[in-house]
Amino acid sequence: MNKKYLAVGLASLAIGFAASNFATSSPGDYKVAVVDVQKVVTASKQVNALKDEQKAKLEDLKKFVTNAKADVDRETDLVKRKALEDKYNKELQNKTKAIDKEYATKLADIDKSISGQISAKAKADGYDLVLAKSVVLYGGKDITNEVAKVVK
Repeated sequence: MNKKYLAVGLASLAIGFAASNFATSSPGDYKVAVVDVQKVVTASKQVNALKDEQKAKLEDLKKFVTNAKADVDRETDLVKRKALEDKYNKELQNKTKAIDKEYATKLADIDKSISGQISAKAKADGYDLVLAKSVVLYGGKDITNEVAKVVK
């Protein structure tokens, strides 16, 4: 929870510095754009493919649990049953960790890709500053739709 407050505080500080630098310059010096990041992410084929992949992996995990439970239920020897439960629990933990790690890695790669595409679009159109639309009360050219087309 403290990390979340720290991140919000640092983001606010960065925005404050950017705003103070913006305010001290002449109005014509900065070209500012805003992007609805959530809309861009929702439109991303990469994100949707990752969601589908994750859903399939979770279905496979459910099948594994169902099969493991059935296997354990068939065992009548209590010692063997306990060993089998331990084996399947450990296997489940390993599979879950692997799925989570792969998901986090792929999500970070997608985030990097989308950020790069936003940056490239901003540079191509000559923007000096691009902010998330959610933190801007007024101003800036909304380039969300143009970025969403590139991200697809």
